[in-house]
Formats: sequence, structure tokens, C-alpha cells
Amino acid sequence: MPSPSSPAPRAHARRARTIGVFAAGALLAAVLGGCTQAVPFDAAEDASDVGCADVVVRLPDVVAEQEQRETNAQGTGAWGTPATVLLRCGVTPPGPTEDRCVSVDGVDWVIDESDPPRYRFTTYGRTPAVEVVVDNDVVSGTTAITDLSRAVSAIPAERACTTIEDAQ
Repeated sequence: MPSPSSPAPRAHARRARTIGVFAAGALLAAVLGGCTQAVPFDAAEDASDVGCADVVVRLPDVVAEQEQRETNAQGTGAWGTPATVLLRCGVTPPGPTEDRCVSVDGVDWVIDESDPPRYRFTTYGRTPAVEVVVDNDVVSGTTAITDLSRAVSAIPAERACTTIEDAQ
């Protein structure tokens, strides 16, 4: 039997250490390879509002069949790779507008269609307001706001959209 100071046990120890280093390196590469960078955002002015915290903790893992991504700013959410659905809470609530307004699951959304295929949906009648920008070439805006309405409803409605017919 070789003694502990003989070359055979040292060679085995060295080989085991080398295998351990390679295994650790492979594991690290696998972990880092699965990581994606956080989606860069500028937080909205009122992103620190408690209502935004209530929304963010309720955000779904999947929106319009897109997986949730990490973001780098408070009061935000993003889905898809590349990000095709972007949410910012704490934006200035919209005032009266002639833009189309739709109600989805009890949440009113004003739709800005001025920059197709990118559509901007902003909650109406809730403070702070939530803005969702959707790449309509990739996902349906209707599906996205449907998936997000439950989280957004954490901010109580103070007003609702009306039309000229409602006013008469």
C-alpha cells in the first residue's frame, strides 16, 4: 500500500481538485448563461407611491404568453425577450381626452395609438396611474392589459371613462 507521501495519492488528489474546479466552472457558466440583463427603465415620478408597490407585488409571471423579466427601476415590470410588454406605475394620470378608452375587468385604459406598432395604455381614474407599452407586432395589447388588470386593480378607481353619449 502506498504511503500518504507517495506520488499516487497526490496525483489522485490533484486530479480530484482539477475535476472539482472544472465542475464548478461548468456550473457557473450554466448559471450565468441562463441569466438575462435587467430591462433598463426610468422610474415614473410617483413610482414610490404605496399603490405602485401594491401593483408590483401582484404582477403576473406571464403576460400575453411572455415571461416576466427583471427590471432596474422601482414600480416597473417587463415581459418577453426582447421586452415586448413594459409597465411603469406612478405616471401622471391622464385628464379628459378624445383618445379611445376601454374597460377591461373593471379597469379603464386610455389607448394612445399614435406610434404604431407600439401602443400605450394608461389607466384612467386611478392615482397613481399605470402605463403599459406593448409591441403590437409581437403581442396583443388587449391580451396584455387583460393579464395586467387584476394587478392594476389594487389601485382604487376614483373615476371612470365616459363618452359623449354617457354625458347626454
